[in-house]
Amino acid sequence: MTTEMQDISITEEKPLLPGQSDAVKDVEIAARILLDHGQEHTVETSHGVLHVTVHGAGNVRRPAILTFHDVGMDSKSCFSTLFKFEEMQEIVKNFTVVHVDAPGQEEGAAMYPAGYQYATMDQISDMLPAVLQYFNFRTIIGVGVGAGAYILSKFTLSNPEAVEGLVLVNVDTNARGWMDWAAQKLSNLTSSLSDQILSHLFSQEELSANTELIQTHRERISKAPNLINIELFWKSYQGRRDLNIERNNTFKCPVMLVVGDQAPYEEAAVECNSKLDPTTTSFLKMADAGGMPQLTQPSKLTEAFKYFIQGMGYMASSCMTRLSRSRTTSLSSSYSMEGSRSRSRTLSQSEQGGQLPPSPSQTMEVSC
Repeated sequence: MTTEMQDISITEEKPLLPGQSDAVKDVEIAARILLDHGQEHTVETSHGVLHVTVHGAGNVRRPAILTFHDVGMDSKSCFSTLFKFEEMQEIVKNFTVVHVDAPGQEEGAAMYPAGYQYATMDQISDMLPAVLQYFNFRTIIGVGVGAGAYILSKFTLSNPEAVEGLVLVNVDTNARGWMDWAAQKLSNLTSSLSDQILSHLFSQEELSANTELIQTHRERISKAPNLINIELFWKSYQGRRDLNIERNNTFKCPVMLVVGDQAPYEEAAVECNSKLDPTTTSFLKMADAGGMPQLTQPSKLTEAFKYFIQGMGYMASSCMTRLSRSRTTSLSSSYSMEGSRSRSRTLSQSEQGGQLPPSPSQTMEVSC
């Protein structure tokens, strides 16, 4: 009997209608390709054209997740590892994800002519309302890295009603000081453009190690067909203005600051954290992480992002797995006391029963 049933189960795999199997497979393959590559759009703005890639059919009841990449990268090289990570799919399938490329930075972009006046950081920020209007997005959750974090910060300060949450990786909201300006002038004389950008993306320890990741990015930048465009974006970021963020002039939405403990912008992120509202800000300092935690530690960043979204009231039933299982994870609670923060206690994973949910009344510093 068992053998007969097994034989039947094999033969019953045939489709009920002739030719139906191939048609279904074609549809599934097309849907998978569309999911992987997204829908590409060109959005006209008052300061130029933006290349935008959209993943997901759209959910009007939830904000879109809008990303903005760093200098020397595009949306694919900056975010593909994170958003294609297996555990991130729980988030991706519940939100529309929008990847915005800075002007002329997308793959296959035409080179700008000599003397082209590239947009300033402020002007790029001013392009984003056109993206929201184009797709009819009411609000977004912004995810930015480096220059992208600065641009989204500027956009949020100017359009607080449009942003429900911010995830800022390696953010520096300050303009360059005189020392930075002088160092950059010297670097321009002694270093190639790719070396300058690599020093922005990675720490000196990472560069000295010369890992495969470093080699890949060095080759990608140095051989980029739109290298002129990359240089223009780099100069625009170098000429950024101070956002003048203070406790009385800060973000009106929840913010998660992320930085590696070996990242070149660790001090800038720490300084930014000190200026934000401690009741709505989470500070994630990732141990043994350099300048690109979204590439080197997507698992930990995904888990933290899930907590962040859960704290905003979305995905309340989401399973938090990897961080809660980690024996090395700790939560340092910092409270605002007359404008300064004092570390009051450290709560281990075991003390929290395996859960580390965000609290609306405190700023958290998580080391993973």
